[in-house]
Amino acid sequence: MRRRCFLALTGAAMAVGALSATDVVAADWPDKPVKVIVPYAPGGATDLLARPWAEALSHAYGQQFVIENRGGAGGMIGTEATYKAPPDGYTLMFTPNATLTVLPSLRKTAYDPSKFTPIARTGDLICGFVIHPSVGVKTFQEMIAYAKKNPGKLMYGSAGLGTATQLRVEALKLRAGVDILHVPYRGSADALNDLLPGTVQMMNEINVLPHVKAGKLILLNVNHASRHPDFPDVPTLTELGVKDADVPIWYSMWGPPGLSQDLATKLNQKIVEIAKSDDMKKRMRELNTEVPIQTPEEIEAYRKLDTARNLEIIKAGNIKLE
Repeated sequence: MRRRCFLALTGAAMAVGALSATDVVAADWPDKPVKVIVPYAPGGATDLLARPWAEALSHAYGQQFVIENRGGAGGMIGTEATYKAPPDGYTLMFTPNATLTVLPSLRKTAYDPSKFTPIARTGDLICGFVIHPSVGVKTFQEMIAYAKKNPGKLMYGSAGLGTATQLRVEALKLRAGVDILHVPYRGSADALNDLLPGTVQMMNEINVLPHVKAGKLILLNVNHASRHPDFPDVPTLTELGVKDADVPIWYSMWGPPGLSQDLATKLNQKIVEIAKSDDMKKRMRELNTEVPIQTPEEIEAYRKLDTARNLEIIKAGNIKLE
């Protein structure tokens, strides 16, 4: 009898031991604050979008999700820090697609984008090219005509080298046959600071639209499948006849390599739940984004698709980080 009890207890212990450490983490997570790395400077597009998500997750889990901005090198510094973090669920990354689907096609990175653990989509940018009124153009067609007449005179500010916003202007240059000078910054907030006084003349980020509404900038088009609900008279690139120039900018949350799949699925379900709430829908619309609902597996498939799409533009435009 004692032997049977011993064997039963031993079997139970072995079964518990068979659970991986990450499975245990998933069951108890989170029992302390969670660090969310944003690989760009404070006040930029990624930072602006990450903060309401950090707030919502803090409320949902009763633990603080703390934003840590690690800008620089077009997002590579913060991305590498996430890549090297322990996969215990207490370091996550909130990033636009550029760090995972653009930069690795332009230069050698200290991380393998396929190794990150996908968690959730957190917003697709609904924006377009804006231009400073001092240029004297009011429509997309007028901007193209101006750029062709004045090659290299228009300057376009972006969040940095190798970002999807850089790819947007490069795709436009390629498809429309114009010469626009790209000026990279440490983040979109820094670029905006130079756009508002007209030091650079163009941008394509979520932080520009409030200034369009204030009459300080002019929205020329929308880079999205449909028009922006707040700017119904502004056409999409497709409507303007510029084919294959729309480069999606999408945001998502990822974990380090080796993060528990159970934990990733658990967090994905919570983010989907939050995304469907009226409050988050309102906040995302205020930030000019909409949130696609995808599983972690679907996000990884989309990452591969986006990588191939961006690589095609990079090769066709002979884009290099110089």
